[in-house]
Amino acid sequence: MSNLFESPRFALQTERLILRELDVDDAAFMLALLNDADFLRNIGDRGVHTVEQAREYIIAGAIASYRQHGFGLWAVRLVADPACIGICGLIRRPTLEDVDIGYAFLPEWRGQGYALEASRACMELGRQRFDLRRIVAITSLDNPSSARLLEKIGFRFERLIRASGDAGELRLFAWDATDTASPA
Repeated sequence: MSNLFESPRFALQTERLILRELDVDDAAFMLALLNDADFLRNIGDRGVHTVEQAREYIIAGAIASYRQHGFGLWAVRLVADPACIGICGLIRRPTLEDVDIGYAFLPEWRGQGYALEASRACMELGRQRFDLRRIVAITSLDNPSSARLLEKIGFRFERLIRASGDAGELRLFAWDATDTASPA
């Protein structure tokens, strides 16, 4: 993480990326991301099918999380381009005991190391700013690329868990500050 600064809105800069708070102006981007075929297959249908629903989703999710916890899912963009390419951040889910890291990127931005770079920055922020000692992540059973990314940032597969709704079983990965082999 090369630069962490406070302004009227949170922002975090890495070598190639800026992570910033989502706002209602990001609704068209979120609509596209939430309805991407890989997002639907790996994460699930959030029932967001209009720009107005995307605005409501941002307000009820990310913005509410920033206010309540100081963190949430952040918009990810390139340093040299203001357009959003994905989301990454820390989430407090009522169904998990620990804070969860999550990420999703538009198809044209996958496979270029952006999710890895953003996730590493979020992990460092979680440890340093929020003093998180344990962070978890969940993936669908048929998402090996996310499992590999999580292992690169120090997560270890812990167990299978039952998901709410129709998602079935999910893999739960965990990072623990007491694990000295953790590269995150």
